[in-house]
Amino acid sequence: MASILPLQLSHVRLAIGTTIVAEDFTLALAAGDPTIVVGANGSGKSTLLRLCHGLAIPTGGTIAWARDPKGQQAMVFQRPSMLRRSALANVAYGLKLRGMPREMRTAIARDRLCRVGLEAIADRPARVLSGGEQARVALARAWALDPQILFLDEPTASLDPAATRALEDILRAMADEGTKIVMTTHNLGQARRLGADIVFLHRGRVLEHAPVERFFRSPGTPEAAAYLAGELPW
Repeated sequence: MASILPLQLSHVRLAIGTTIVAEDFTLALAAGDPTIVVGANGSGKSTLLRLCHGLAIPTGGTIAWARDPKGQQAMVFQRPSMLRRSALANVAYGLKLRGMPREMRTAIARDRLCRVGLEAIADRPARVLSGGEQARVALARAWALDPQILFLDEPTASLDPAATRALEDILRAMADEGTKIVMTTHNLGQARRLGADIVFLHRGRVLEHAPVERFFRSPGTPEAAAYLAGELPW
């Protein structure tokens, strides 16, 4: 299947009423290893993902895919919604919407639950699962769609270290199979562990896009240096 990447954002702007939430997003996202998006609260991380995924429509600039991305992208939120169904039915739901026969979608859903380590709780109601388990169900649900690109908005923010590492292992497995991971996080250790490149946002702008080691070793802007030092960017 032809790739929908690269994704090119050129001077993308988003205003909600009189509030500007994205001032100038200019960025190219190519296929390959994970891209991690960092920045202070209010810098525009979630907005960037929503614009890329089509959940927000820019009021200026352009967003261009190499090919039509319909059906080839997915997004996982920090607090994923669980349907009032079993974990298995939650994972199979997107495939049902695509018109896939029951037997096939059930087999795929079971496989993805197995791959995230939840095969034993496939028939349990998803809404009674722990936060870490729900996060893995959400990843399995996205993985079942075999997206070329997966956007994740701080998926480990409320998880303990063990659950965080389990989720990171799943993301590495997805990346190894060719899914482009684009994820926001406040966890700089996680950014270094997972990322091949780092996008740094500040006040609705992309100030840096650099390989992970270069970003942490030698940030190219004063704002990024202040952020890495634990200071509030100005």
